[in-house]
Amino acid sequence: MAYEPPQTKNIADLEVVRTDAEVVDKEYQDSEGKTFTIKVITVNHEDYRVPVSVLKSLKAILEEKPTLKTFKVTKSGEGLKTTYTIIPLE
Repeated sequence: MAYEPPQTKNIADLEVVRTDAEVVDKEYQDSEGKTFTIKVITVNHEDYRVPVSVLKSLKAILEEKPTLKTFKVTKSGEGLKTTYTIIPLE
């Protein structure tokens, strides 16, 4: 039987993200059995990966606008050339 990795969605798949969403570390195993850790938020019982670059950008935005409650993340590019943009909503 072929290895089927767990499918974790990306934070950019969400229409709206709350700034108070709890970010946790979650461990997975790759196809070779090696363990790796990613940051995720859980929304409606589904995990969404949160890239470190998104967390850094969000931290900077919250320092300037601590009252921000929601935001959206857009994603462009693929693989190592993927970039994320945070769009403050309200």
